[in-house]
Amino acid sequence: MQFLYEQLDGAKKIGMKWPEVPDFMVDNLNPDFELREYQKEAFARFFHCYNNPFEGKESPLHFLFNMATGSGKTLIMAGLILYLYEQGYSNFIFFVNSDNIIKKTEDNFLNTLSSKYLFNKKIVLNNKIIPVRKVDNFEDIGKNEINICFTTIQKLHSDLHNEKEGALTFEDFKDKKIVLLSDEAHHSQVKTRSNAPQADLFASNLTEEIDDKKPNWENTVEKILKKNGANLLLEFTATMDFLDKFISEKYKNKVIYKYDLKEFRNDGFSKDPQLFSTDTDKKTRIIQAIILNQYRQEVADKYKISLKPVILFKAQKTIAQSDENKKLFHEIIENLSIEEIKQIRSKTNIEILSKAFDFYKEHDITDLILIKKLKENFAENKCRSVNDETQIKQLQIELNTLEEKINKVRAIFAVQKLNEGWDVLNLFDIVRLYETRDGKDNKPGKTTISEAQLIGRGARYFPFKIDEGEKYKRKFDKNLDHELRILEELHYHSHNESRYIAEITTALIKEGMMDDNQIELELKLKESFKNKQFYKTGLVYKNERKKRSFDGINSISDLGVSKKNITFSIISGLGQETGVFTDKQILKSKIIKTPKDIKIKDIEFHIIQNALAKNDFFDFSNLKTYFPKLKSMRDFIADKNYFGGLAITFEGMQSDLDNMTNKIKLEALLELLCEIERQIKSNVTEYIGSKEFTPAKFRLIFKDKKIKVQKDSEKVNGGEENLADKEWYVFNANYGTSEEKELVNLIHRQVAELYKDFKEVYLVRNERQLKIYNFKDGATFEPDYLLFLTNKKGQNITYQLFIEPKGKHLAEYDKWKNDFLSQIKDTAKIIELNKNNKYRVLGLPFYNNEDENQFKDKLIEFTK
Repeated sequence: MQFLYEQLDGAKKIGMKWPEVPDFMVDNLNPDFELREYQKEAFARFFHCYNNPFEGKESPLHFLFNMATGSGKTLIMAGLILYLYEQGYSNFIFFVNSDNIIKKTEDNFLNTLSSKYLFNKKIVLNNKIIPVRKVDNFEDIGKNEINICFTTIQKLHSDLHNEKEGALTFEDFKDKKIVLLSDEAHHSQVKTRSNAPQADLFASNLTEEIDDKKPNWENTVEKILKKNGANLLLEFTATMDFLDKFISEKYKNKVIYKYDLKEFRNDGFSKDPQLFSTDTDKKTRIIQAIILNQYRQEVADKYKISLKPVILFKAQKTIAQSDENKKLFHEIIENLSIEEIKQIRSKTNIEILSKAFDFYKEHDITDLILIKKLKENFAENKCRSVNDETQIKQLQIELNTLEEKINKVRAIFAVQKLNEGWDVLNLFDIVRLYETRDGKDNKPGKTTISEAQLIGRGARYFPFKIDEGEKYKRKFDKNLDHELRILEELHYHSHNESRYIAEITTALIKEGMMDDNQIELELKLKESFKNKQFYKTGLVYKNERKKRSFDGINSISDLGVSKKNITFSIISGLGQETGVFTDKQILKSKIIKTPKDIKIKDIEFHIIQNALAKNDFFDFSNLKTYFPKLKSMRDFIADKNYFGGLAITFEGMQSDLDNMTNKIKLEALLELLCEIERQIKSNVTEYIGSKEFTPAKFRLIFKDKKIKVQKDSEKVNGGEENLADKEWYVFNANYGTSEEKELVNLIHRQVAELYKDFKEVYLVRNERQLKIYNFKDGATFEPDYLLFLTNKKGQNITYQLFIEPKGKHLAEYDKWKNDFLSQIKDTAKIIELNKNNKYRVLGLPFYNNEDENQFKDKLIEFTK
C-alpha cells in the first residue's frame, strides 16, 4: 500500500482539482501572513480527505502533516481550527513535548498584540464574533467559542493518569468532540518506536487491550482519541523517522502531505546557507562574523528594510564553554582596534567579506565609524546567554520576538538549548567556536548532524519586499551579485578543516539545505560589446510602478460595484413530508415566497450602523482610501452615489415580509456589505504601471552576473562556442530554456535581414535585471530578452523590443503578460532626453517554437 500522500501526489499529477480554501478561513487569518501555495495545498488535501473516502480511511480520523521547519505549520493549525469550528468542533487540545514551545504557541494563538498572532483581530463566522479562549479543561465552556487547552505531552499524560483538581480527565472526552493538535509529533511515538508487536496502536480492535497496558504518551493520546468516534488527531512534524518499519507501517494511511526541507528550500522559502570557513583563530572568526553581520544591517538600511540581524555563537558541549565564549566576545568588542580591522581586510580572500569592505568604503563608513557601530550594536546589554532551563524560561518571550523593533538583542550564546521551537527569522550568522569533529569513515558524526539541523532551523527566510514582488521567497537566485542577496543567505562560520567541511556539507545535503545538483555560472558581457558606443552611451526605456489614484472616484459604481439588488431569502421554517415508496407529499403549510424590494435609505439608521461596524472594510479611514471625496459615514450611508443608492430584494412568506425583524435586516445588510467588499477588491488594485517610459543608462542596468542552475538542467549548455563570434548577442552565453534557445536561433536567421535596415542589432538576455510593470495593475514583468535596433536607414531612431519566449503550456497562465506586450506599442509614452535621438518601444507577442512564423511576421511588421 502506498502512503496516503503518495496517492494524493498521483491524483495531483493526473489533474485532480483540489478544493479551494474558503473565504471565511482566509478572512479570519492574520492578513499579514499571505497563504503560500504549499499551505493552500495542505489545506486542500485535508478538506478532500476529511470529506471523501480513501483507501485505509479509519474512524476516528488521524492525519499527519510532515512539513519542513519554517513552513508555517502553526498557521496551518490555525486555519484548520477555523475550518473545523465551522464543521461543529469548538474544543481543541494543543500538545507538544516542550514547555518553551507551549509558551510561544499560546502567544501566537491568543495575544492579539503579537506580531506573530495567527488570527485576524476579530474572528467573524456567520456574522458572529468568535473569541479564542485558553482553557484548562472542557467543563463550563461556551458554545460559540474556540476553546484551546495548551499542554505538554508529559503534563497531559500525568494529569490523565493522576487526577488533579481542575485538570483534564478522561471524563472530559466522554461526550465531547475534541480535536487533538500534536506538534513535534515524532517525540510521541514511544510505543511504536519500541518495536512492539502491536505496531499500529490505532487499530480499532485494540481499544480494550490498550486500557490494560502500561500507560505511555502514545497510548494516552490513543485513549483520548477513541473516546469519541468524531474526534480528530492532527499531527505535525518535520522529522518523522519513516525508515523505522513500524512507524512507516503505522502512518501509511495517515501522512496527508510531505513537504520536506529540500523542497521548501528549492521553492525559495528559506535562506540559502553558505559555509564561511577560514584558517583563523577564534578571535578573528568572531570579528569577521560581526563585520559581515553589520554589513547586512547597512544594506538593509540602504534599501529602507527594517532589519536587525542576529548572530548565534555556538559552544561545543558545556555551559562553561559558552560562558567563556561570551566573556571573550565582550573583551573583543571592548578592545576592538582599527589595526585589527585593517589586518582582516588585507588578508581576506573571501568574496563576500571583500564586498562588505567595498560597501563600507563606498558609503564612507571608515574603520573608526565601523568600530563605533560594532561597539554600540554588540554592547553587553544586547547579548544573551541561553543555556540553562531557568534562563530559557525567563528569556522565552525575548527570544521569540527577536524581529521586533523594540527588541535590541544582536548576539546569542548557546550550547544546545535552541534545538526546537525557535522561530527566529533574523538569524543570519552562526559561529562555531570550536574545532573538534566526531565524523568517522568520511561520514558526519552526531554533532555534525546536529549542527546541520541547527542550520536548517536558522535558515527561516526573513521576509522583505522590493516593489510589489514576492515577500516570503528568495528574490535573487538569478542575480547573485545583487547587494540584497546578503539578506537571503545564512553564513555558517567555522574553522577551515577539510574533513569537517566535507562532513558538514554531506549533512546539509542530506538535510535538504544544500543542493549538490546545483552549479554556479557566470553570465558576462562580451568585452567587444563593452567597447561599443551603444554600451557606453545607449539607453534602455522602462516604466514605473505607481500607487493608484482614487481622486476621480465619485461613487461606488466608479469602482465597478453593481447597482443590481442582491436577493436575501428569509427562512420560513416550514417544510414537507414525503413518503419513500409513494409520490404522496404532506404539506404542513404551503410555502409561497414573494419578493419585496427595500431601499437602504428605508432601513433604520441604527441597524445600518451596526452592520457597518461588524465589517472592518467599512471603517471610515479605509473608505476614505477608495473614496477621497467622502466627508462622513453619514454621507456614505445616505448618499445615493454610495450605500444609500442601493436596495435589497427580500424573498419570504408574506407574513415574514410584513413583520420583518431587525435581525433579518441586519443579516441582509451584512450580506450586501460582503458583496460590495468582494466587488471592490476584485475590481481594484493598489498599483498601476505608468504609461510613461523613462530612460536609464544601458550599462547601469545590464551587467555581469552570477546565476545558479541545476546540473542536469537544459540551461547548463550556454552555447558559448556558437555565440562567441556573434556580434549581435551581447553576453558570453545563453543559459536559457530550450524555448529561449530556439528564439536566439530565429534571431540568428533574421539578423542579415535586420542589418539591411539597421546599423546595429543587439539581443540582450534579461536575467531579472530590468523590470517593467503592467499598465492595469502594476504587476511586475521581467521579459527574457530585449532586442535593440539602432539607426534605422540612417535616421537617429532606435527600436527597443521586449521579447518573451513562452511554452504553450504556460501561455494561458501568463496571458496577462502577452496582453501587456501588445498594449505597449499604442500606450507607451516615451520621455526622450534628446529630441535628435528618437526611441520606439514595442512589445512582441509571445515567442513559441511551434508557431514561430507568427512571431517572425510580427517582428518584420514592427521593424519595416
